[in-house]
Amino acid sequence: MTDLPRRRFLTLAAAAIAAPARASEPVVWIGRALGADARIILEGAGARQAERVFGRVEAELLLIESQFSLHTDSALVRLNRDGRLGWPSAEIVDLFDLSGRVHRATGGVFDPTIQPLWIATATGGDTGAARALTGWEKVRISDTEIRLEPGMALTFNGIAQGAAADRIATLLRAEGFGDVLIDMGEVMALGNRAGRPWRAAVADPEGAEIGRVDLVGRALATSSPMGTRIGAGMGHILHPQLKPAQWSTVAVSAADAATADALSTAFCLMSLDDIGSVLVEFPGAMIEFLI
Repeated sequence: MTDLPRRRFLTLAAAAIAAPARASEPVVWIGRALGADARIILEGAGARQAERVFGRVEAELLLIESQFSLHTDSALVRLNRDGRLGWPSAEIVDLFDLSGRVHRATGGVFDPTIQPLWIATATGGDTGAARALTGWEKVRISDTEIRLEPGMALTFNGIAQGAAADRIATLLRAEGFGDVLIDMGEVMALGNRAGRPWRAAVADPEGAEIGRVDLVGRALATSSPMGTRIGAGMGHILHPQLKPAQWSTVAVSAADAATADALSTAFCLMSLDDIGSVLVEFPGAMIEFLI
């Protein structure tokens, strides 16, 4: 699991709409979402129509930030501070449900309760004491309340960017757009681009491209433990038992970006045999790169 320090609060002030030179060219929105560079390429829209729909996109991203950011007064921050969150939104409950499913399928490797251990590792704190505060099975979830045990804290930085891409995809589908590339740190591709698949690049921890993946109605997520280092040079993706990462870069495609995001995060810490067992639980998900 991971909590990336580079994933700061949402910044939309620098967002821009690039109007097409010709009506047949796509319109592009550029900004930031959950601390990562974000981009949307929209086929089949005029500049005025795109400006309206991108306004809705920005509002949705601010809502996502208000739910899952660790750097604003979000619902997640309040849950971590108070140990409870009353009447969570349907979107929050859905993400908790998917997190629980991935947690169970990966034998506990994917665990949003890793936050205290991540902080202890990053700051040179007591990792033994922090490990005692982890464990997804300790989280109590219902439609009316989410409750944590004292000292626990959650992070969804191993799944939230994928979930953001999915929510923007849902919004754009509802607006009637069928050919869109959404990059929120993880990628969701709707339809195609001028009759050909969308193409997403996969990079290694140093940022060098190692390959590309063609996507049509499919998501892609990439995780590299050493892409960000914490503490004494450790990778930012931590095993709940602090076991070493098994892979330097993992790219997973799936029908939705949240699942791809969570699986790519967990698979960095798992053996090939265990990865195969997990994929059985998520039909349609597949490994694109594993190095």
